[in-house]
Amino acid sequence: MSYEAGAALQIAVYQALRTDPALAALIGDAVFDAMPVTAPSGTYVALGAEDVADAGDMTGRGTRHDFVVSVLSGADEGGGGFADVKAAAGAVARALEDGAVALEHGRLAGLWFVSARARRVESGAGRRVDMTFRARIDLGLNVA
Repeated sequence: MSYEAGAALQIAVYQALRTDPALAALIGDAVFDAMPVTAPSGTYVALGAEDVADAGDMTGRGTRHDFVVSVLSGADEGGGGFADVKAAAGAVARALEDGAVALEHGRLAGLWFVSARARRVESGAGRRVDMTFRARIDLGLNVA
């Protein structure tokens, strides 16, 4: 098992989301690799937690990455409902599942949507959708 492709996947997901025209039309450039100190205004996207497991076999090394992408309503959107957040979540899913994710290290064998959870936050004023995706990355051949 290796975590060597973790950074490459994070960079590729971030770039895919930052450059997706449909997502940009909904949220502009509000994609964050780390949560801002104060919540931005408007709807925004933040990369979240990641769980990694070995996915190698007799033919090669590989990893399975389950990672979270969150779509949140900003500080100025209290009471705005889920519509904008869910629309942006749909754009995130399309951007990642359409295969625009290119890794600098390893080969992306597949990327799939796993689950989502939508909920109110901050005393019911804010909205949040946390989506979990799964990436399978091939890291190279096993050499005996």
